[in-house]
Parts: sequence; structure tokens; C-alpha cells
Amino acid sequence: MPYLNEVGEVVELQLGATGAELDESNPENRFRLEWIDEVERLLGEVSADPSRPLVLTATGKFFTNGLDTDHIVAAPDQLPAYLDRVHSLYATILTLPVPTVVAINGHAFGAGAMLALCTDHVLMRTERGFWSLPEAALNMPFTRGMSTLLRTRLTDRAATEAMYTSRRYGAAEAAAAGIVDEAVEAERLTARAAEVAASRAATAGPNLALIKRGLRGPLLDDLAVPTPAGVLS
Repeated sequence: MPYLNEVGEVVELQLGATGAELDESNPENRFRLEWIDEVERLLGEVSADPSRPLVLTATGKFFTNGLDTDHIVAAPDQLPAYLDRVHSLYATILTLPVPTVVAINGHAFGAGAMLALCTDHVLMRTERGFWSLPEAALNMPFTRGMSTLLRTRLTDRAATEAMYTSRRYGAAEAAAAGIVDEAVEAERLTARAAEVAASRAATAGPNLALIKRGLRGPLLDDLAVPTPAGVLS
């Protein structure tokens, strides 16, 4: 399960199991309901003491492989409520009262790729891993909130290609397209993320959350719209 780790001047939110060991029950860090609950709880701890910036990362092959497809298949009637939970998680990260930097350590697909875009600054390792939106290839639509997230965080050209083609971007390609801010070597990834986050530490606090809400107002409004039934029909 996810956990917080204090690293110098920043707090690190690891999306996977404690230490280098992978959580064999969820090795791809998919958005299982209990996983979402724990991430939200930990982000609540960060918000309660907004004194240090946050670095979001993971270990292993995946940053996160996105939605819990097993849950979707097993309980299709619960899909709208499930997607609303995902939207709520996005909104929480978008409005944290601390600077946020993501260090994409491996594959970031679908909802996981979008999660990375909810942070203030995006880093991605160069040696392995892809950032991709596979929805078109899987014959799945984007929700209203997800579309607005992508439209407002990416250029129109980048969003169009990523959403229409399901292209897999390596770090250098993602940086060239403006999807990530920096492509960083694996051995420097988390250190660079901590460096960027620490450089913004002076802005941490309730006022930063107000600024974020003002900047992201229309996006937050769309994320708050309940997902309609039959979203995949």
C-alpha cells in the first residue's frame, strides 16, 4: 500500500509497498478502492501540515497502470461512483497547499498518466517506461473531467495526438511534446524531484491552495460533475 517517507526538505508519497519490495497484491499500483482510500488519507496528512513540498513517485516497473479493470468488470453498475472517486483524487492533488512534483519511475498509463498531470511539475525517467493514454485503442471514452484535465494541462496538439492515437511516449518524446517538464536519468530522478520541490518550499501554505483553486476552477468544476450511468456504452 502507499506510504509517506520524509526525505530531507520534502515529503515523498510512494504509491507502492514499503521499501523496494513490490506489493504482490497490486504490483501495478492500480486504482483499487482501498488504494485510493489510502492515498487520500496520506494526502490529508500532507494538507494538515502544509510545511514541506510533496514528491509523488513509486518503485518497480510501474508508476501506476491506472484504473482497476478487475473491479470495473466485476461491478459495472458501480462504475460511475468509482470514476467519481478517481476524479476526487485528481482534485485533491490539484489543490494541495504544498508544491507538488511527480517523478514517473516507470509505466504511467490511462488514469495513472492523468494522475501525474495533476501535480505542479512532472519528471519522467529516461531509461524505461512509457506515458500513454490507451483509451482509444481500448474503445473507451474519456470522462468530462478527464478530457478537461488533458485539455488544460497539455497543448491542443499534444492532447489530440495522445488521446486520439494512444501513442506510447518515452521520456524524451514526452518532454518534446510538453507532456512532462523534464526527462531525467533514473539515478537522478528522485533527487531531481526533491530539488525542484524544495526550491518551491517558500510558497507552501493555505494561500497556495487558494491560488491553485483559482487557476484550476473550470477543471475542478468538471471533475465534480457526477459521472453519468452508461459512461462506457
